[in-house]
Order: sequence, then structure tokens, then C-alpha cells
Amino acid sequence: MKASEMKKGQTIKVDNTLYSIVDYQHVKLGKGGAVYQTKLKSLADGSIRDIRIRAEEVLEDAYLDKRNFEYLYSSGSEHILMDLETYDQISLDDDAFGEGPKYLKPNTQITALFHDGVPISYELPKTVDLAVKDTPPAIKGATATNQLKEAVLETGLQVRVPPFISIGEVVRISTETGEYLSRA
Repeated sequence: MKASEMKKGQTIKVDNTLYSIVDYQHVKLGKGGAVYQTKLKSLADGSIRDIRIRAEEVLEDAYLDKRNFEYLYSSGSEHILMDLETYDQISLDDDAFGEGPKYLKPNTQITALFHDGVPISYELPKTVDLAVKDTPPAIKGATATNQLKEAVLETGLQVRVPPFISIGEVVRISTETGEYLSRA
């Protein structure tokens, strides 16, 4: 595909590495032709790379296969997922799964992205509901706004929650920011 046909969120291959297009801007240089200043995110390690692509340059489009999986369990640094169509199980290590286990309870559905039959990345649900396992009690008379306290959730994730949240309550957490959103 030509550089002028690229879109945000699209996956391309540059130097045999898969990248997702985060942002791009058409720039007309004073001397010479127009270029696209692009911000690319590596699907392998999550690093961000800024490159310039000439408008007439041809990019290699990479097709990712999206499949629905169910997170089953973690055993040490290995995380087991099951394909919801074929019931095949795959395992991902900590490097491939990243922060995912902190947000996932067993039997949570996620989307895995595959390239040439190899799992490349995954997409968590936007929010998850997790029970509070440990948090200090509320301080009487602490009515100041924006006071937060630490809480440990059932998956081991630590978040800051409002003082009225107590042990056993279920809270909604954003998987993008890792912050408390509301009671579930």
C-alpha cells in the first residue's frame, strides 16, 4: 500500500518488525517532496518509534488474525489461554503477556492477535471488575476531597481507591490506565 493510504491503528511491517500506526501527520518540506511524520508502536516490545515516510513510498501491510480467547490460569511465568472456537490451549510467557495477569480473573475473555500463526499481542477488555482483598479502614472525619487509599485486589493489583471502599467490595478498574473508576 502507498503511504498516503495508511490509517491510525493499522499494522505495517518495517525492517521485518511489526508496528501499529499510532499517529501520522502530512508534512510539506520547504525543499523537496511531502513526507508523513509517523509514530509507530512496536508490537514486539511496545516501544515507540518516530520515522519519516515519503508520500510515494510503498509500505508492507501486515494482516493480523484476531481470535477470541479465554484466560484460564497462570502458573509461574506461564499464562494459559484457550481458543473459544477450537478449544486449543496456548501459553504465553511474561514478556508476551505483560501486565495482563494483573487485570484478569480466570475465565475472562480477551482478544489475541496472531501473525503467521504466532501470537503477537492481545487486547484486554476496557474495564474489569475485581474484588478488594485488602485495604485500610476508612478514617472517621476524613471528608477532604480527592483523598485516596491503597487497596490490594484479588489478582494482586494495587490501586488507589476512595476512603469509603471496604474489603470485599467489587470495584471497576480501567485496564488502560490502571485506575479506579467506580463500584461495580
